Amino acid sequence: MESYQQTRPIYRFVRWTATPRFMAKIYGVVQEPLDQWVYRLSDGAYTATSWLAGVEITMLTTTGAKSGEPRTVPVLGLPDGDNVILIASNFGRPHNPSWYYNLRANPRATIVFNRIRREMSARELSGAEGERALRRAEEIHPAFSQYGRWAKGRQIPVLLLEPVPPSR
Repeated sequence: MESYQQTRPIYRFVRWTATPRFMAKIYGVVQEPLDQWVYRLSDGAYTATSWLAGVEITMLTTTGAKSGEPRTVPVLGLPDGDNVILIASNFGRPHNPSWYYNLRANPRATIVFNRIRREMSARELSGAEGERALRRAEEIHPAFSQYGRWAKGRQIPVLLLEPVPPSR
């Protein structure tokens, strides 16, 4: 995935629009349903965010922490070799996104990234490992540096999704 500085000017502009707080609040409300709608319409080819901002969106399916039901949400997944990094920024809101609590309760998840479906297992990163992943996210999307300041003292969780070995 191209860094903010390396990508097309229109993609930089769209990514920058998520940086002002009032725009992050708007994106926090409209982005998920819009991404899901475009994803369905395009038969899984892209989302509104991937088309407008030039970032690949990961469709993350978790098991609901309370309901036990499958929950699918579009998230910005950062490829890291065979792994995928997720930042639970929730657009800088004071609470973590629901998918984070779902992964804490049940770390097994399914992702679709670049139209490839994979079974993954999540673990939370901390220390230098978490900081490295967060810096990488900031290189791709400048709003991540703002979200940490807006989170009202909440430490933004960073998770690593690792492939689950196929069962015999």
